[in-house]
Amino acid sequence: MGQPPSIEIKHFKEIREENNFTQSEFADLLGIKNSTADIERGRTKLSGKVVAELLSQFGINPLWLFGQSGQKFLQLSKGDVSPKVVTVDSSDNENMVMVNQKAAAGYPHNVQDVEWYQQLPAFDIPLPEFRNATYRGFQIEGDSMLPNYYPNEWVLAKAVPDLDQASNNKIYVVVLKDSVLVKKLQKLPDSSKVLLISLNEEYLPIEVNINEIQEIWQVNSKLTFNLDNPSESGLFRELKQSMEDLKRELRTFKKQA
Repeated sequence: MGQPPSIEIKHFKEIREENNFTQSEFADLLGIKNSTADIERGRTKLSGKVVAELLSQFGINPLWLFGQSGQKFLQLSKGDVSPKVVTVDSSDNENMVMVNQKAAAGYPHNVQDVEWYQQLPAFDIPLPEFRNATYRGFQIEGDSMLPNYYPNEWVLAKAVPDLDQASNNKIYVVVLKDSVLVKKLQKLPDSSKVLLISLNEEYLPIEVNINEIQEIWQVNSKLTFNLDNPSESGLFRELKQSMEDLKRELRTFKKQA
């Protein structure tokens, strides 16, 4: 006898049958080639793209799918970019959840799951700048926001209830359906889209549809651990100049070759 189907396969099949889809119809809907038969037999694993499609199209909680939560559905509301979960301490005072790089990978899929937030560290900052609003901390990953924000630094950000209250050219944590990005925001004439801009000029701007955005947090401060580093902005400029010099030399070398 073969292995019994895993919990995610049972749940996957349950969703298909509840919605009266054939295996080929369900595959077509989720962007899977041919049929879902191989997934339901346990031959093919569920991809992140399929999990995201189940969330987007059916409101299926990824943690429920993998048997880690009893909450099957998440409400997806287009246009609402306010926090989906707010946490409080033992005294019922709202506190600040800290989302590190590892947690950020799962944040978009668990943005409404109360149980998931309970795994994350949270604390209160007793300063007036962090009063009368909901705040969350996010850890910077990658170098797209150099020289202002370095990898592993933390940004502390205030919740934005809707896009109308977001301002051009300010820095935001933007929670999309599949990723968490720290970018400068630029609204476009086409009101259904916004432009997300990196401070590092090596990265091209990203155009996203508003209905892809789950939450927006306006960055108002950061935690840094680079205090011993010499003039970071100067260091960055030197490094960039060195790279430009190297590119010029390579171009000259190619012409001579």
